[in-house]
Amino acid sequence: MSSEVPVILYRYDASPFSHKIDNVLSLKRIPYYKVDVSSTLPRPEITEYLGLPYRRIPILAIGNDVYCDTSLIVSVLEQRFPAEKGFETIFPAQKHGGKPDTGLIKALSKFYADDNLFALAAELLPWTKFPPSFVADRSQFYGSEVNVKAIEQSVPYKQSILAAHLLLLEEQLKDSREWLFNTVQPSLADISLHFVFAWARTFKSTKAVFDAKEIPFTLRWLDRLTALISNERQGQPPPIKLHGEEAATKIASSTHESYGVVGFDVRDASRLGFAVGDTVQVAPVDTGKNKPTTGKLVALSREQIVLEVRGSKGLIRCHFPRLGFSAKSASLAKL
Repeated sequence: MSSEVPVILYRYDASPFSHKIDNVLSLKRIPYYKVDVSSTLPRPEITEYLGLPYRRIPILAIGNDVYCDTSLIVSVLEQRFPAEKGFETIFPAQKHGGKPDTGLIKALSKFYADDNLFALAAELLPWTKFPPSFVADRSQFYGSEVNVKAIEQSVPYKQSILAAHLLLLEEQLKDSREWLFNTVQPSLADISLHFVFAWARTFKSTKAVFDAKEIPFTLRWLDRLTALISNERQGQPPPIKLHGEEAATKIASSTHESYGVVGFDVRDASRLGFAVGDTVQVAPVDTGKNKPTTGKLVALSREQIVLEVRGSKGLIRCHFPRLGFSAKSASLAKL
């Protein structure tokens, strides 16, 4: 592992979003450490050592900056490991010239793939086979009871909706383009749709939906990206495994960049009623919102909000995306 500021990924193998970030790291050729955590709470590696109640996985640390939500993680990896430093890019140029549609790609990744498609695919999981403890954990995560019987009864309808989404993908690919936005190599759009569809393709309930006669271009695209990721991974050293305590110590003791990297947008802060140093509470607006993170506000931009949080191993800087997350004064949150 390089002596550069360490990159540490908290993940678990059954998490599709963990695999999404695995894939980004592999395609960008970024060496990293990994910490394997439980698929359900508790996770003392995060809550105790880092002082971070946020419960969604994965999270990624670069030095003592800890990034939450894959939408922010991928943006930061591109910013901090750019092509001009010898890394690959997830926003490649279009074939025959033309800049990448970065804003559209990010929006499609976050609001279509991560939110819409993933939620649909999750309802096609074999929920009746999961232990009650897992269902209870996910009920807490979603903020309402997971009705296993109702999910099972809705499977045919969900299969139909999945087939409709796949038809859109087939329409995009039917001109025999290699990648979704006709780029010279896969972009974040390809990675983001791939991780959902490659995961859903493994379900028994979706076998008939992934029909080679109906979506031949889509299946070739899926297989092409799967093979590329596999080849990249085989040519790189595997991530080094760390235990939670060791990882948190490494994160808290890391040298880090100044807060000026994110900056503080005074105008936008005034819209929120915030000032530097305020105690602020941040939480997702959908899943996991019952586990907010409270800390000292140290940076704010239109892309992210940064809180200082202290765990048992020291101080970290926790970054959240602005989109898909709420931020409020900790004093108001208690009302």
